[in-house]
Amino acid sequence: MVKHCIFLLLIFFTSSLLAQKKAPKNWQLLNPLTDKVYGIGLENAYLSLKDKKANTVIVAVIDSGTDIEHEDLKDIIWKNEGEIADNNIDDDKNGYIDDVNGWSFLGGKNSDINYESSELARIFHKLNKKFENADTSKLIDAELKEFIYYKKIKISFFNEQKTLELQLNNIQFFSSFLDKVKKQNNGLLSKEALKNFVPENGLDKKIKKRMKFLFLLGLKPEKLEEELKNGKENFENSLKYNQMNADSIREYIVGDDLSNLNNPYYGCNRVKGPDALHGTHVSGIIAAIRNNNIGINGIAANVKIMPIRAVPNGDERDKDIACAIKYAVDNGAKIINMSFGKYYSPDKKLVDDALNYALSKDVLLIHAAGNDSKNSDKELSFPNRELISDRIVPNWIEVGASSFSGGKNLIGSFSNFGKTKVDLFAPGVDIYSTIPDNKYVNESGTSMASPTVAGVAAVIRGYFPELKADEVKAVLMKTVVRYKKKVIIPGSGNRKVKMKELCVSGGIVNVNNAVLELMGLNKKLN
Repeated sequence: MVKHCIFLLLIFFTSSLLAQKKAPKNWQLLNPLTDKVYGIGLENAYLSLKDKKANTVIVAVIDSGTDIEHEDLKDIIWKNEGEIADNNIDDDKNGYIDDVNGWSFLGGKNSDINYESSELARIFHKLNKKFENADTSKLIDAELKEFIYYKKIKISFFNEQKTLELQLNNIQFFSSFLDKVKKQNNGLLSKEALKNFVPENGLDKKIKKRMKFLFLLGLKPEKLEEELKNGKENFENSLKYNQMNADSIREYIVGDDLSNLNNPYYGCNRVKGPDALHGTHVSGIIAAIRNNNIGINGIAANVKIMPIRAVPNGDERDKDIACAIKYAVDNGAKIINMSFGKYYSPDKKLVDDALNYALSKDVLLIHAAGNDSKNSDKELSFPNRELISDRIVPNWIEVGASSFSGGKNLIGSFSNFGKTKVDLFAPGVDIYSTIPDNKYVNESGTSMASPTVAGVAAVIRGYFPELKADEVKAVLMKTVVRYKKKVIIPGSGNRKVKMKELCVSGGIVNVNNAVLELMGLNKKLN
């Protein structure tokens, strides 16, 4: 699921974030030892690698879409050399016509999916159709078990809808407040207008206080209005699409037969799609062109980004994710970034088969842990490395989000965590990167932490190509910066534990440490 308004919601409803200072620009690249910021130590790593030559590494970005014409990305976008553009012929005979720069599993001949329902909603509507008017008094065995599951799903679905309605109402409160501020200031919104605003009631006073914090953190009034507008649109559409027959919409737009789970040949070559903000931001973190005096420096200088569109605003479908992984593997990707997730997976076996396929081809899979402040040891999200067969794929890295702050706020307050399920943390709060139309913004989420690790892994795979996927994971796990002080557990209020209680490695990814380890130069990593 793609969530653009995470920063806004966290600021409004999470008090711990209100105390944080403004992030240094491009802080994720800095070195904890010399810069006193918990970045990845990138420039130090490149100094150590200055006499080595890197191989090119293809990194697939399975996401919402990518602006392949962005000024800071266009020269590092993967090109399918076996395909001739726009001739409507499958020149390389891989089953995908004109896939010159990747593929979209969310588009048809003339249009593209933007919004989708949640997976929970899809499961509910399918079971509701079967059981709503059925005589359930005589059910036995498998059907009785399914009916009991349906009752649980029904409760969860309506709870989800209530939560979405509450979140929408909260956004509408803030939007109404800004309208009042503008009304008292001749239609203009500014810090000065907020300062001079005369509250009309107690709620106005509370919101005004929160707004002051937002502006102290550097959020511009026009950006706040944009965030509110996007948030309102996202929640309205989530509520709307959760009530609809999403399968029929999907089949109409894409032309894919959802009952045929074994057919991977559907979609289109429009990799940007209708909303490419998320995928473009992720791609920039990994590999925005370095040292070109434009925009930002990405992490890996030796990368080609392969855009694969499979993640809508809503929950991604298992079939699309399985097909996207297989497409990436078949077309040469050695790393796949997956900044998405959900809590139900009705066709998990399809995804499991794709994960096994990636393992067989030595492809490293990197996945965002999620933004719900949940303990992943207690509630799994999907996709994940735990297969139905009880095997665990070793070429998988699960990533939580860390912040630029030291001390108790080191872990992003939204980040999922897990002593056995999340492998490590990486910078994911206020990450400045590319968005469509040659623009750049800060975004927060494990969606930003995952590509940080993907970029680090690309540096390692480029300069040390002899390493297998699981060996790259092993060195990244071994060389994290371990934080020994206590940090706040996300979602706990102010309860603190050692970082080793929140992830397997107990630390934050550090490419400089990894490079020193591989070059035999490390004397003491932490």
